[in-house]
Amino acid sequence: MHRSELIGQLNNLLHPEFFKDYAPNGLQVQGKTEIRRIVTAVSATQNVIDRAIELQADALLVHHGWFWKNENPTVTGTKYKRLKSILSTDMNLIAYHLPLDAHETLGNNAQMAKLLKATNVCGGQEGSFVWSGTIEPRSVRDLANFLSRALNRQALVLGDESLIVSRLAWCSGAAEDFFESAIAMGAQTYISGEATERTTHMARESGVPFLVCGHHATERLGIQALGIWIKENLALECVFVDDDNPI
Repeated sequence: MHRSELIGQLNNLLHPEFFKDYAPNGLQVQGKTEIRRIVTAVSATQNVIDRAIELQADALLVHHGWFWKNENPTVTGTKYKRLKSILSTDMNLIAYHLPLDAHETLGNNAQMAKLLKATNVCGGQEGSFVWSGTIEPRSVRDLANFLSRALNRQALVLGDESLIVSRLAWCSGAAEDFFESAIAMGAQTYISGEATERTTHMARESGVPFLVCGHHATERLGIQALGIWIKENLALECVFVDDDNPI
């Protein structure tokens, strides 16, 4: 498939034009014109790039790409090594950040709803990235154990593990700033990837537990779903590479 056709298909699917993002979406580094094999990953790290080179990938498709706002723009250190590796093999780098968080079926949060087998799901209402839904009543401890197994990352519970809950809210990645919004929505538990010291106090004092499930772990979901979509709809080879991250 021609590179421009692939980017067109992905843009039509994910609609990056709807988002004011922190990094460019779509093609970030131009490589070879014809694409047959794609490596997908959460982040465009050196480990992922090296593995993509071994697999002779024509394109690397990730959730976390490069060229973030407010970062040092100089091409030095790790940025130089990564870019040199990409350019030396004429590999394309393609990234979709917020569009892959928000997509109604393939996105990280939509895939979390599927994982939870949630019903009455509401996603991204009025520009919010917080999704909500209902599950069969279970203890927070039991829910945390389930997510630990499903995401292959030990969930940290902030707040009361013994509570029985059914109304959940969630947002993948670094979304602790949406915790208060989730509480206002009536969530009995909030699920996200990262938390800081202050979040523990809010969870305790609000009576709404916060499940910290890992930024990387909660955002494997969307990029893997996108890879499956590409294989099924565009007939391109896609291989997921996981450069695991405890955060």
